[in-house]
Amino acid sequence: MNIKSIITAAMTLLVSTACSGNAKQETESSTSNKTAVMEKDGKVLVVFFSHAGDNYAVGNIEVGNTKIVADYITELTGAEQFEIVTHKYDGMAYNPLIKLAQEEANKGELPEYEGDIDLSQYDTVFIGGPVWWGTYPQVMFTFFKNHANDMKGKTVIPFTTHEGSGLANCVEDVKKAFPGANVQKGFSIYGHEVRTGRAKVEKWMKGLGY
Repeated sequence: MNIKSIITAAMTLLVSTACSGNAKQETESSTSNKTAVMEKDGKVLVVFFSHAGDNYAVGNIEVGNTKIVADYITELTGAEQFEIVTHKYDGMAYNPLIKLAQEEANKGELPEYEGDIDLSQYDTVFIGGPVWWGTYPQVMFTFFKNHANDMKGKTVIPFTTHEGSGLANCVEDVKKAFPGANVQKGFSIYGHEVRTGRAKVEKWMKGLGY
């Protein structure tokens, strides 16, 4: 083989290798983008109860700790929100409130809440609230009972705000309330940290693919 033939063969090999590499890169990029889109497909909802007013460790607040986390999730995912609202606890000081919450839990009371929502259009549902006596407030269990058959096949992600309880029994109670749902591990954050703790929520959300 003469020099000209060798050079031509080498150039052909280089072009072929470059094209193959570009094709592989484009395929990987396309696959990666497709995966990212697929992970975020479907409508997302944040259901939460949040208590403003007198709160442990943060005093009298106009916006409840859990609502702040719910708002972070909404901003990061584009989710819609349904806030579980009851006026039963309005204006109560912290100590009377936790005493009432304990009585409700002991009696299994199910306080009423305002309005409702059709869950059929959502694929992923975040469920959040403060931890009162080892689990979510009883008014959230009213919501759970009303929608016991509406979470089948959905991804359900619990989260809590607390001052030392972590997730407590919330994940287990959500699993019991919605046995047909795909209930995830969940996330908890201290109530006194939420106003400066957006980065912690973002880190958690990135782990979920958002």
